[in-house]
Amino acid sequence: MTIKEVEQQTGLQRSNIRFYEKEKLIDPKRNSGNGYREYSQKDVEEIKKIAYLRTLGITVEDIRKVIRKEASLYDVIENQTRVLEQQLAEMKKAREMCGEMLKDKELCFEELDIKKYLPDKREPWKENPKVSRKDTVGFLYLWGGEAVWGCLVLLSFLLAVLSYAHLPEKIPVQWSFDGGVTSLTAKKFIFVYPAACIVIRFLFRPFIWRWLQIHAFYSDMVTNYVTNYLCFIAVSAEGFTMLYIGGILEHITVVLLLDTAVLIGLLIIGWTRAESGRTEEEKIGFTNK
Repeated sequence: MTIKEVEQQTGLQRSNIRFYEKEKLIDPKRNSGNGYREYSQKDVEEIKKIAYLRTLGITVEDIRKVIRKEASLYDVIENQTRVLEQQLAEMKKAREMCGEMLKDKELCFEELDIKKYLPDKREPWKENPKVSRKDTVGFLYLWGGEAVWGCLVLLSFLLAVLSYAHLPEKIPVQWSFDGGVTSLTAKKFIFVYPAACIVIRFLFRPFIWRWLQIHAFYSDMVTNYVTNYLCFIAVSAEGFTMLYIGGILEHITVVLLLDTAVLIGLLIIGWTRAESGRTEEEKIGFTNK
């Protein structure tokens, strides 16, 4: 059957079905004559199963493991049950606290007295350390923020403007790893780098965010970090072009190694801060036992 017929039988959009195929969750056969996908009834049933598990909050990665028999469905569901129970308990506590606060009709932040709602002197942020743990990865939020992105765009634009008059009519845009130029283009191409930073942020970023959200990561934080890192690579390539033309630097591998070092360095710092939050969470959990 065609993908349109699969849409009708499952109620899912074509983009969902294509995504499941891209993630290797289904593998429809192709017609040897025209190359089109031909979905079987078995494919339809598996798509329904995948969609059902996704509604339970099961990650695509866990579903893939189940399909490949790298994990049992029972274990995955059991783990998800524990996750949901914990979330429900946290939501119940939050709801009770919100209910107590709503009893005060004059509620406002300036006059908020949390002791009034915590008569037993509890500190709920210690009982729910996940919130604090999320705050500990704020370092990566900083590097993925609009301020850093704006600085990268501004730097790229200034480099292009200030160097334009001094550039030859043809500038290199591609290099081999041995230092040789493989492609030249008009010098106005130098303005493509700041434009690329804008395109990455406003056009490419939504695709990264969607992929990460589906895979149940910290989508906002990681998306912004990856977006800014790609812009950083664009600015680095622009800088290398100028250094290459000036005879200062010949091998692009130096720039690639520098970019990689920056990426790893920032991730290590962010991970270290996240782990410090995890360690504190474990200490709190042990104390509460």
